[in-house]
Amino acid sequence: MSGRVGETPDRTPGLTLVSGQGKPYRFDPGTLCLELTVTGGPGAFARWEVLHEPADLVTWAGRSRLPDGLDLTVSAAELQRARTLRDAVFLLAADRAHGRPLRTAQLDVVNAAAAAPPLVARIEPDGARAWAPGATGTHLLATVARDAIDLFTGPHADRVRECGAHNCHLLFVDTSRPGRRRWCAMEHCGNREKVRAHRARHTSTQS
Repeated sequence: MSGRVGETPDRTPGLTLVSGQGKPYRFDPGTLCLELTVTGGPGAFARWEVLHEPADLVTWAGRSRLPDGLDLTVSAAELQRARTLRDAVFLLAADRAHGRPLRTAQLDVVNAAAAAPPLVARIEPDGARAWAPGATGTHLLATVARDAIDLFTGPHADRVRECGAHNCHLLFVDTSRPGRRRWCAMEHCGNREKVRAHRARHTSTQS
């Protein structure tokens, strides 16, 4: 994975990540469930873990593509379930990106989380959109899981991609019209890979 969650919230779709060199860049995975996968992951990706305490999940929700105004309470048990769901979505998306069959163990995790009641939106007397009070981590995870089901069974199921950079594993949905998106972000991995390819060609011509 090529970055960690940044410190500055931005209400445009996507997240601000910070590269290993400390440079912020914008990454839009295209869907809520894949935004969760930037918070860490299974196995070697645990080195990127940022969900260490319940408040971290609340912070992530506030930076996600969910609308503003969510008053969220998260327990320690819900935080653990969030990491479990995150890892399942990560593995399912990676399998989808590489054309592998989706595994039952990960599907069971997503289906179980989706079975709970999701976050509830409501309309205020002034016509504004708001969240119903009493939102919990379980509601949040149900919403994320249902988003994952929509992704893996919907029209963009075959557009799940892994960044094409040699050392980046960020996952995204390619919603571009031609379906040729290769990088997590052109300003980050796209430019790095162009420089890398140029250096490789230059070295080859000199040998």
